[in-house]
Amino acid sequence: MKYTQLGRTGLKVSRLVLGTMNFGPQTNEADSHAIMDAALDAGINYFDTANVYGWGENKGRTESIIGNWFAQGGDRRERTVLATKVYGNMGAEGEPWPNQDKLSALNIRRAVDASLKRLQTDYIDIYQFHHVDRSTPFEEIWQAIDVLVRQGKILYVGSSNFPGYKIAQANEIAARRGGTIGLVSEQCLYNLAERRAEMEVIPAAEEYGLGVIPWSPLHGGLLGGVIKKEVEGGRRASGRAADALADTAQRAQIQAYEDLLEKNGLEPGEAGLAWLLTRPGVTGPIVGPRTAEQLASALRAVELELSQDVLEGLDEIFPGPGPSPEAFAW
Repeated sequence: MKYTQLGRTGLKVSRLVLGTMNFGPQTNEADSHAIMDAALDAGINYFDTANVYGWGENKGRTESIIGNWFAQGGDRRERTVLATKVYGNMGAEGEPWPNQDKLSALNIRRAVDASLKRLQTDYIDIYQFHHVDRSTPFEEIWQAIDVLVRQGKILYVGSSNFPGYKIAQANEIAARRGGTIGLVSEQCLYNLAERRAEMEVIPAAEEYGLGVIPWSPLHGGLLGGVIKKEVEGGRRASGRAADALADTAQRAQIQAYEDLLEKNGLEPGEAGLAWLLTRPGVTGPIVGPRTAEQLASALRAVELELSQDVLEGLDEIFPGPGPSPEAFAW
């Protein structure tokens, strides 16, 4: 496994991030534990989750699965850089009660303690804001975070799904207040088929020293050889991938992508991840394996070097928006 610094911090993290969103809803606890063991054995030390994972009446379940894994010992917690998130409503299903979601100081305090209990640990390495909260000022958010850092409950703070201007605003206010490092990472939707983050989000992250953690690196399976799987195995696409393939132009684009990689003897899913690892500012993509085989495929991507011809071909098929402001101005 290869490692890098997380943004401007001294924290060393693996170039693949283990996403755990499938743990519980799609992967049972025993298999989830086996995947985490395999990931740690392969050198992946960066695990990502969120308090709402498990979803619906089972939200919090994923954190509990991870907590039970930590409880098995064997230095599992000590070897793991643990990241979780706060924002989503954690109240009972039905009409939400006030202050059970978003980023008020009250909800942050309660959410951290609840996550720590489920995760069976006394600290979280990277505590992430899952979404912007337009109703809570950053002065209040940073005050709550400062208390948690002093208490030793969290070490670093990251964002997820933030626009570039909110990354700047958050870190400028943190700098004015002093005493806090501000945001150190940003999780954003970023892959070959969705490159809008290159206009504002990634430049802002680079400017302020945030590590970029792409989520959905294969765009819901669209970049994982979906047409080939459809033809060879009769496995039909679903979700985001199915919606894209229903569009004639997008289907032709994905076919060109798969043809380019087949010509060069490359697996689409591995190449899609390897491309992200070449991108400026990217710490590592989040991979969310449901099986050990999917984890093994993701691991191969770390060692895969794409030729200049392949990189240029991918840019032709999936042209980026270009830098800001040139992408939308003269």
